Amino acid sequence: MTATVLDLIGNTPLVELRRCWSGPGRILAKAEFMQPGGSVKDRAAKAILQAARSDGRLSPGMPVVEMTSGNMGAGLAVVCAALGHPFVATMSAGNSPARARMMEGLGAEVVLVPQVDGCPGQVTGADIAAAAEAAVRIARDRGGFLVDQFNAPEGVAAHKETGREIARQAGHVDAWVASVGTGCTFIGVARALKAIDAQTLCAAIEPVGSEPLAGGDLSKPRHLLQGTGYGVAPPQWDPDLMDLGLSVTDEEAEAWKHRLGADEGLYVGYSAAANVCAAAKLLGSGRLEAGATVATVLCDTGLKY
Repeated sequence: MTATVLDLIGNTPLVELRRCWSGPGRILAKAEFMQPGGSVKDRAAKAILQAARSDGRLSPGMPVVEMTSGNMGAGLAVVCAALGHPFVATMSAGNSPARARMMEGLGAEVVLVPQVDGCPGQVTGADIAAAAEAAVRIARDRGGFLVDQFNAPEGVAAHKETGREIARQAGHVDAWVASVGTGCTFIGVARALKAIDAQTLCAAIEPVGSEPLAGGDLSKPRHLLQGTGYGVAPPQWDPDLMDLGLSVTDEEAEAWKHRLGADEGLYVGYSAAANVCAAAKLLGSGRLEAGATVATVLCDTGLKY
């Protein structure tokens, strides 16, 4: 049977991190960076566009437009190429240039939007809002389909399948930890895992100083965790799924990024490193039993930075 690039999305391996974490407990990481767009966002991109084509919101050859920090844009570029849609991505100029190059390499038109109050490598909620406004304007002017990933329910639904995959691969999971941007990965996986075992502890990760989900103040809107920690609860957020809040500093993310590369041979991005750092913090906190299993996600490849 002949596969298409869309068949490469999903069913990623679940890797045990044995060298960078010797215990207590185990850290299992979903290798989402192995998908064709290089990130966890490929699942949502495929789900949203397929649903829009099915219900008539997206007609053949119609342009697709979306604001992105780069990962969703790469996923959408892959899916648009496979389905025959022009794709326009609006992205804050502060996001990684490597992500813009990847999207352009996949045939996308990338519109860089000047930053409002961030700086290169550190994108704030205001920067994201400016890029989102540009996407709305372009979609209107060109008669395009606006993806609106923050509000699209298909993104959450796609990650419920991610959660079911984790459960099948792991056998049993005591806790789930993930950084929150749109919130779709955290929410979808948490719902799936709690449906299997309501006692599964689900911890949301935020950058230190940008912790509204945990009830904290926005004292540090600039941070390294691109695509996460925008300083507000995302539109689809379900606080009942969040059992615990965990925070990670830029320095911790840097250290764990290097550690995953040097010890595990996994060259991943900052949000992936933050996820593993938080998983280690949770296991070391004593909140879980000594032999507990914590699952998380390796969001994207380090080649995007």
